[in-house]
Amino acid sequence: MELWTKELEQKALDCPLYSQDGKGKRAKVLVKYFNPYGAGTWLITEASKQENGDWLLFGYCHILEWEWGYVLLSEIQNTKVNVFGCKLGLERDLYIADDATVADLAQED
Repeated sequence: MELWTKELEQKALDCPLYSQDGKGKRAKVLVKYFNPYGAGTWLITEASKQENGDWLLFGYCHILEWEWGYVLLSEIQNTKVNVFGCKLGLERDLYIADDATVADLAQED
């Protein structure tokens, strides 16, 4: 699965780092990445292209608990999960609404 598309890149250019500062869970989600085999969800709200061509992403993330933080796109792309001896990657949610917010997508207990 392609994790970063030209369409996502254009959305990211419209939402650079700090552009949604102060919105909290009302921030619009650009892209949702997830581990379909276990824990791990990344609701990316902002992104900025780095000098080396990578993207620095910011959003609301969950591995053990929900927290705001940064991750590089290359880290998302290179993360592999061992499932029955097979190394499988993270996936992008293709079905989130264009106007989805963090509050809409964060499944908090």
